[in-house]
Amino acid sequence: MMKTFISLIIAMRPKQWAKNVVIFAALVFDRQVGFNNLGPMLRTASGFIIFCALSGVVYLINDIADVEADRNHPQKSKRPIASGALPAPAARAAVFGLLLVVFPAAYLLSPRFALVALSYLLLNLAYSKWLKHIPIIDVFSIALGFVLRVAAGITLIHVTRFSPWLYVVTTLASLYVGFGKRRAELVQLSELANNHRRSLSGYSIELLDQYLMIVSATTILSYSLYTFSAPNLPENHVMMLTIPFVLYGIFRYMYLVQMKGFGGAPEDVLFSDRPLQITILLWGATIFSIFYVF
Repeated sequence: MMKTFISLIIAMRPKQWAKNVVIFAALVFDRQVGFNNLGPMLRTASGFIIFCALSGVVYLINDIADVEADRNHPQKSKRPIASGALPAPAARAAVFGLLLVVFPAAYLLSPRFALVALSYLLLNLAYSKWLKHIPIIDVFSIALGFVLRVAAGITLIHVTRFSPWLYVVTTLASLYVGFGKRRAELVQLSELANNHRRSLSGYSIELLDQYLMIVSATTILSYSLYTFSAPNLPENHVMMLTIPFVLYGIFRYMYLVQMKGFGGAPEDVLFSDRPLQITILLWGATIFSIFYVF
């Protein structure tokens, strides 16, 4: 029983729950972090936990649907469902049980939050069944998942100064990571790529490099425009000091994808690359200082 439970947790991919930190964007960028504002902070933290559970459900559903393809993949064949460590019936039971908890809890937090959570689940079901097989649409679906996370955070607090530019930046940055993931898969799987993921037949290394160049440039431009045009930022444009961190982060990730062959699992890059970790920490510390200290 304990081995099955551990396999279930592994199948829910806790490392990838880090993506759900995007739900805090509304709280941070609307300047609502503080000990005198515990209500919104607790509601957002609760929403983060709910989205982590919902993400786990999505990963279980994906692994159940992809079990045969995963068994032919050099790394994914080690996943609990594909390897047989977690029986498929147990995974299905866990999906059903988690959904019975997740959506009532989401509705208690906010009906609008529950609606966004439902949209996220439906998007991922559509992705697992159809969208992941369509080139370009597959990556746009991933990007939409991040946008929905941002929207989920907005539904949990009373937003007064959140800039729409952050939706644009979130979309572009997630497209950048998504195309980097496809490039890494194409390099890693080589001639077996089409057998694992049908959408990879619509990509080539050269095409994905062009996509990465376009998306990285527009991400930098959009973020730069946000730092001096968003209405809720300091009038002295000090937010522009965060641009170099974004530049380096994008260039570092592109280096890891194109020169080191990383990117197939973006969460592994995040947890293993020290320069990227330091850049993100410095970027976050600078934003916190601008918003809450000076």
